[in-house]
Amino acid sequence: MATKKKAAGLTIKLVKSTIGSKKDQIATVESLGLRKVGDVKVQPDNEQTRGKINKVSHLVKIIEG
Repeated sequence: MATKKKAAGLTIKLVKSTIGSKKDQIATVESLGLRKVGDVKVQPDNEQTRGKINKVSHLVKIIEG
């Protein structure tokens, strides 16, 4: 029987546009691999990623899954 493995990381979705955001916030969103509203990426669950998410928490959402 095949077992499903959970992704070893955080699934992050861009839910709000970066238009009007500060340059450092836009750079942080891009460093997470997110470009357009609705983009979803899996990033490793570590302190660096958590810090980036904390910085742009008003623009992104962590998807539980």
